[in-house]
Amino acid sequence: MEHFVTLFDSLFLPQGVALHRSMLRELDAFTLWIICVDRVAYDVLEGLNLPHVQILDLAALETTELLKVKPTRSKGEYCWTLTPHAPKFVFDAAPEVMRVTYLDADLWFRADTRPVFAEFDQSNKSVLITDHLYAAEHDHSSMNGRFCVQFMTFRRDAGEEVRAWWQDRCIEWCFSRFEDGKFGDQKYLDDWPKRFSNQVHILTDRYPVIGPWNSMRFPYSSAFAFHFHGVRVIDKNRIAIADNYDIPEVTFRNVYRKYFVDLKGALQTLDEAGYVVRSQSAIPSFYQSMLSRLRRLFWVLRVKLRRSVYSI
Repeated sequence: MEHFVTLFDSLFLPQGVALHRSMLRELDAFTLWIICVDRVAYDVLEGLNLPHVQILDLAALETTELLKVKPTRSKGEYCWTLTPHAPKFVFDAAPEVMRVTYLDADLWFRADTRPVFAEFDQSNKSVLITDHLYAAEHDHSSMNGRFCVQFMTFRRDAGEEVRAWWQDRCIEWCFSRFEDGKFGDQKYLDDWPKRFSNQVHILTDRYPVIGPWNSMRFPYSSAFAFHFHGVRVIDKNRIAIADNYDIPEVTFRNVYRKYFVDLKGALQTLDEAGYVVRSQSAIPSFYQSMLSRLRRLFWVLRVKLRRSVYSI
């Protein structure tokens, strides 16, 4: 039994439910813990009663430290501040859980995770992190960090030193800007291989998590999970994707389109539960779309130009 934890508010319920759909399809024994950042998310998920899901109400978990910094940060920055707390919330709720893996809500599985955890077990380390594995043309490691807060595993006791250090840093500073070598919750991971060399294992590129920043580098079939950064729901029938990346046509067809099917199913499930979908993104203007296409003209012989808004 693997335990996973994610967190989101009611705006990102579609991504959270789509993530769960992929887990039901690809994973064997698992529990997905969902930290509901607002009460609407909690009430909707309580009504859905999804299999293999445990829900936690953030309002019952927030510490004095969290409540103190909450007014100083945007909603997104506060969610980043919460990330290192997420494994601890699960450990506190379930004493039998020996390790837990944090997932971003816009992650989506396309294969089983057993090979990933087998590699982690063989490392004899207590924390697992994943490299961005940027394609050269999208290497933002100097600002956003080498490692991605997307799939991170912590063992209950052995990983606590690392998790607690990260938690304290995010309480001190966690903002959506680059400042003094920091960026959000993510840049803190850069020196972990040195700072916590005996505890941290970096997942090898045999098992990449593919996102738009490295989809040109890896064949989609090599990924056990995809990170759909920049995919946003506009309404029940339309989805927008980030237009500053060049997604290979084969990856778009065999991965993005399948994710859209899961998002559509998630939206239908939520609609039946009385959830009213809200736009997560503004529709790109005509001029923004044209500029985006011009930026990608040099890929025209390799990548078929696509719209940035899609019907589902």
